[in-house]
This record gives sequence, structure tokens and C-alpha cells, in this order.
Amino acid sequence: MLKLHDIHTYYGRIHALKGVSIEVQDGTIVTLLGANGAGKTTMLRTISGIVPASAGKIEYDGKNIEKSPPQKIVQQGIAQSPEGRQVFTELTVLENLRMGTYPRKDKSEVNKDFDMIFNYFPRLKQRINQLAGTLSGGEQQMLAMGRALMSRPKILLLDEPSLGLAPLVVKEIFHIIQEINKRGVTVLLVEQNAYQALRIAHYGYVLETGRVVLQGTGDDLRRNDEIRHSYLGR
Repeated sequence: MLKLHDIHTYYGRIHALKGVSIEVQDGTIVTLLGANGAGKTTMLRTISGIVPASAGKIEYDGKNIEKSPPQKIVQQGIAQSPEGRQVFTELTVLENLRMGTYPRKDKSEVNKDFDMIFNYFPRLKQRINQLAGTLSGGEQQMLAMGRALMSRPKILLLDEPSLGLAPLVVKEIFHIIQEINKRGVTVLLVEQNAYQALRIAHYGYVLETGRVVLQGTGDDLRRNDEIRHSYLGR
């Protein structure tokens, strides 16, 4: 469904991605692991067109998208829930969710998707008219994910959804990610919580300084001694 082939991305003179190649199969959860600065967020931003690749190819549903602008990429079915939530704090929960529908032309179907979002995240329905800036961290994460889902993506890019959240909320978020995937949305997940990520991922890649250094199924990576030592604390 999504293929990156020999992708190079720069921030100014900083060579952030150095020939990265990955594949994301339709209907799977794929996770990207690595230390801070490894290039995980850059990869998501490159796929989204926010930071353009300087070399290499990104193929989505058989089409090259590495030169497409971000809005076109969203319209084609790739949505991102960014690191740090980045909700619109001065807008209500409902207004934030409506922002996710911006690229859609089937406005008559939008109300059905509100029902879907409130099924995933009942707390958002309870706070529908509350300003997003007054929500808890966990609720803001749910709102960021809900906003991305309102564009009806085929692939959902999630950047550190568990960051700064209490363990019970983290467990809830990961359960919802699995439910979203079961309903047909492919997920590419960047996550510091390697244990939780590998528990739900079908496949994973490990990045170090802009390169893929290890890959395998979630189970294989969870059993890998190097991963257990570096990321799982075991």
C-alpha cells in the first residue's frame, strides 16, 4: 500500500533520512522504533509532504507521491496525528473534528463519521462543546486522532500517541489503535513505548541516525536480544 524507496530528507544541511526504504502492507499496523533524533518523525513528515524528500521514491496505491503537496496527500487518503497533539486550543472539540473534514467532498456523510469517532472516544462526546485547550493530555490525544480520522484516511500516521500519558490512558489509546485497524485503516505508528508498540504491530522497523538498522515482525523484534536490551529494558 505504501512504499518508501531510498528516501533522503534534509533539514537545511542536516541529513535526517539517509536512504530509508520501508513497506507498509494494506490492513496492517507497522511501527517505527528508535531513539530521539533517529528520523522517525521526519519519516512521517516526509510521507505527508510537510518536509519534501530530496531523493528517492514514495509510492502509495501505485502512484508516486513524493512531489505531491500535503493537502493532495491528505485527499488521497493519508492523514497524520502529529507529535504533541497540536489541537486547536481555542476551538471546541466539535470544531477541531470538523477541521478534519476539510478535504472531503462528501459532506452529507460527515455526521456518520462523528458517530464513529464518539464510539471510539466517548469522552469527546461528553466534551463536545468544550475548548480543546481545557482537555486533559489523554483527551487531547484522542481529539488529535479523531480529527485525523475525520478525513476518512486509508492510512493513519500516528506520531508518539502515548507521549506524556498515564499508563491507564496509554493502554486505552493502544486498544483504540487496534480497533481502528480492525475496521480497515492501515496504521504507521511512531512510538517510544516499544513494548506496547511491538505488542500490537504486525511489522516493525528500527531506525538509527536516519537509517533502518533492523526490521521484522512485531513478535520477532520483541524477542530480539538487541531490542530487548535497548528498548524493552529486559
